[in-house]
Amino acid sequence: MISEADVYQIGVITRAHGVRGEVSFQFTDDVWDRVEADYLFCKLDGLLVPFFLEEWRFRSDTTALLKFEDIDSADAALRLVGSEVFFPKALTPSEVDDEDLTWQMFTGFEVLRRTSGEEALPLGTVSSVMDQTSNILLEVTTPEGKEILIPAHEDFVLSADHRERRLYVCIPDELLNLNS
Repeated sequence: MISEADVYQIGVITRAHGVRGEVSFQFTDDVWDRVEADYLFCKLDGLLVPFFLEEWRFRSDTTALLKFEDIDSADAALRLVGSEVFFPKALTPSEVDDEDLTWQMFTGFEVLRRTSGEEALPLGTVSSVMDQTSNILLEVTTPEGKEILIPAHEDFVLSADHRERRLYVCIPDELLNLNS
């Protein structure tokens, strides 16, 4: 049986679409398309249930229409509305090609701050990416619920582990204190 430690959330089903059983899927990561996955997990009644993908098409940068196997009516699709959608970590590529890389892909990543030593301390989780201007910012939510803004710049972002969904950063104390 799959556990939540083996998957990560990539979006939510927002509504049924049409009469064939399609659903509208609001996503934060399009990993299922990049690795051509056969299935996704939906959380139903607290359980992770696999649903096999029959077809999909993108409506925007953050929305897709999904058709799952054996979901063939609007009524069946309605039962999925509001379900969180998860992707298995085991299918996540450990490396991502630079041409496929977007800052939005880091939403949900755990942020670890490297200090002067090699120790990496947890800072929080990327809750959103502000990319409306040329200065892209990662909005990080700390375990205490505080919001921190980190510039998405090569001077601060050291590396990323896509399989474990971790982002390693080196942020000066002065920059973190600006967020206080």
